[in-house]
Amino acid sequence: MIIIFLLIPVSIVIATCFLGAFIWAVRSGQYEDTCTPAMRLLLDDTQPATAKTAEHLTPKSKPKTQ
Repeated sequence: MIIIFLLIPVSIVIATCFLGAFIWAVRSGQYEDTCTPAMRLLLDDTQPATAKTAEHLTPKSKPKTQ
């Protein structure tokens, strides 16, 4: 029975911390724009890839030594 008297205040303190963190996140603007980050993956890039930027993406073959 004594453990219940300990666990109830501890759980209330933890819940208050989570509520405070949630209120802080809302006030700091964490939830203002939830749609745009997901839509960025679906949009095309505005700049086409050039040969110079694609050069580092292709693996370079080593010269064959005999």
